[in-house]
Amino acid sequence: MKLYWLEQAAADVPADNDWLSAGEQTRLSALRVPKRRSDWRLGRWTAKHAVAACLNLPGHSQALAGIEIRPADSGAPEVFFASQRAGVSISLSHRAGVAACAVAPLGTALGCDLELIEPRSAGFLADYFTADEQELVARASPADRDRVVNLLWSAKESVLKALCVGLRQDCRCAIVRSVEGLLCQDRPWQISQLQNPPGQNKDGRNGIDNPAAASLPGASLWHPLQVAYTGGRVFQGWWQQSDSLLRTMVASPPSKPPVMLTGTA
Repeated sequence: MKLYWLEQAAADVPADNDWLSAGEQTRLSALRVPKRRSDWRLGRWTAKHAVAACLNLPGHSQALAGIEIRPADSGAPEVFFASQRAGVSISLSHRAGVAACAVAPLGTALGCDLELIEPRSAGFLADYFTADEQELVARASPADRDRVVNLLWSAKESVLKALCVGLRQDCRCAIVRSVEGLLCQDRPWQISQLQNPPGQNKDGRNGIDNPAAASLPGASLWHPLQVAYTGGRVFQGWWQQSDSLLRTMVASPPSKPPVMLTGTA
């Protein structure tokens, strides 16, 4: 199964709102806190461009307004195009003025998360991490501890999003089993080796046609991870780091490493 992703920064979002649907503009008007409004607009802008790229749609304002991101009863984002449910599933995350959107075939249990590498308290570990996960953190060098903690946390967040439960669920129900490259520098997976061969633009299984995939430096380095959820369900996923920003994505059924989209024009 193919998994795609796109990131955008706050500076990429235009000042006007003509790329939002009427319903989205109504929801935006109800948001009074400036940061909440900014994050919400950034997330919608990123999601619409990611969906447009995957569905081979234009990226001008009128076309983007026809793509509507609606919250499901669980709060998870759902995509509608021309008032009909689109054939894709998405997951959104934003952190520090950056938003990411993961896109997969409709029906995929999908979650993505962005986290900064920053200090976390002992209380944070006790509240959200299992004993085995806390032991793994303890094995990390002092210089690597913050990265390990935030990577484990991000993987948990991605799984809880894939389950459409978010932080309403005890985070210790999502148990990180393995993360390649967590405590050492393993060889990263190369996305470019796993894409379709030339001329094979359509994944017949998922209906995502001719996505624009980038070959940007650092965009193709991913490590696999695995997270188990209470009850026996296991999620396979991927993680990546650039500077102080961590990315995690999980999908069920499992996917190849995420392919970076270039957005739409």
